[in-house]
Amino acid sequence: QVQLVESGGGLVQPGGSLRLSCAASGRILRTNVMAWYRQAPGKAREFVAIIANTDSTNYADSVKGRFTISRDNVKNTVSLQMNSLQPEDTAVYYCNARVIKWDGSPLEVWGQGTLVTVSS
Repeated sequence: QVQLVESGGGLVQPGGSLRLSCAASGRILRTNVMAWYRQAPGKAREFVAIIANTDSTNYADSVKGRFTISRDNVKNTVSLQMNSLQPEDTAVYYCNARVIKWDGSPLEVWGQGTLVTVSS
């Protein structure tokens, strides 16, 4: 069993900053990719940022220059530093990981999400 637990969501004013964290636990041999997605009210889930085991990163155009993704391979955690937040960033943010389990099989795992609300 593999779990992802997000933390750091909350209410922030426009222009503010917030840092999200996600911890992976369970019978994980290796975490190849960790990523963040988000789902705004009434809209489909969308990609935000991703970081591979090589530490290469990619970002959605909407967050480039404002968000930074990072990971700690020893702790199996991923973070998302969000700066210059705007109301359109309001969404439930989901952590995603592609892991190799102890038995050698791959698995894609989602967290339950953490709500980020950007409002004055």
